[in-house]
Amino acid sequence: MTTQTAAKPIIAMVLGDPAGIGPELIAKLLAQPEVRGEAGIFVIGDRDELERGSRIAGVEFPLSTAASFDAADFSRNVPVLMQFRGSVRGQFPRAVVSAEGGRYSLETLEIAIELARSGKAGAVCFAPLNKGSLHAAGIAHNDELHWFAEKLGYRGPFCEFNVLGALWTSRVTSHMPLKDVSSLLTPEKVAAAIGLIHDALLRAGVATPRIAVCGFNPHNGDNGAFGREEIDVIAPGIALARSRGNAADGPYPADTIFLKARAGAYDAVVTMYHDQGQIALKLMGFDRGVTVQGGLPIAITTPAHGTAFDIEGQGKADVGAMKEAFLLACRMARSRRDAA
Repeated sequence: MTTQTAAKPIIAMVLGDPAGIGPELIAKLLAQPEVRGEAGIFVIGDRDELERGSRIAGVEFPLSTAASFDAADFSRNVPVLMQFRGSVRGQFPRAVVSAEGGRYSLETLEIAIELARSGKAGAVCFAPLNKGSLHAAGIAHNDELHWFAEKLGYRGPFCEFNVLGALWTSRVTSHMPLKDVSSLLTPEKVAAAIGLIHDALLRAGVATPRIAVCGFNPHNGDNGAFGREEIDVIAPGIALARSRGNAADGPYPADTIFLKARAGAYDAVVTMYHDQGQIALKLMGFDRGVTVQGGLPIAITTPAHGTAFDIEGQGKADVGAMKEAFLLACRMARSRRDAA
């Protein structure tokens, strides 16, 4: 049996929602020889979808097939495809939300996360999903991160991280109405978010993580003139994190801290809500951003952008973020293997 304990990590790869640009992105990624040399790549998906992605992208690449992971041969630096279409029959809808696309996404991901959970693969890397399609397929969570945790039986803290080059972001709250954020901020949650990204940076090979923490209100609350979350919640949360050995600075005004982080003063920024970090990182590098399913017992990465239904089938999809997601999955797999 081949596992990630070999010289190169093994990455379980999923095509994402077939209604979007996922198959095109995976084809463009696998067509790069330097990518194929980074890891053993085990693709779980429908061959017709991958071939369609190759035609859209206008690329070709070597590919072998295997009936199962245990039958895969990674010795030739050639991606291995396990043909799998799951329970979906007939043609996939294109460029629209569909239960078929959501079901295919979840069923292929189930196989990938089990390979990583069992130690056969070092990480999972998947092309973009569509949350509308996941919900149409019956997912019982707001997002795939909570679904991953359920499938893994994981009940500890977790959070979606976004990564742009060497800069990471974490957030205290995520997919929820903005009007609810303040009531959900607590010192413990702030400290937990700091701890999660501190540990993730260590696993990604950052020896001494430098972490900044955003405030919540305009101008950082201006000493309580515009709100007291910085004084009553965030600063105590930072102090609590420090007491646990997780160094962090702040709180800082959210409209300026990313300038310091971009200049290299920090490895990560902890934000209070979704768009605080997402807007900053996407403006700095939409075509390179990566999402990490943080805190989970396995490494899972994906591009930070979506399924891009508006350009599906046109060959225009930029592979930059997909490549960054793959390379980060490889680094995290190596780091986890070396730490074992």
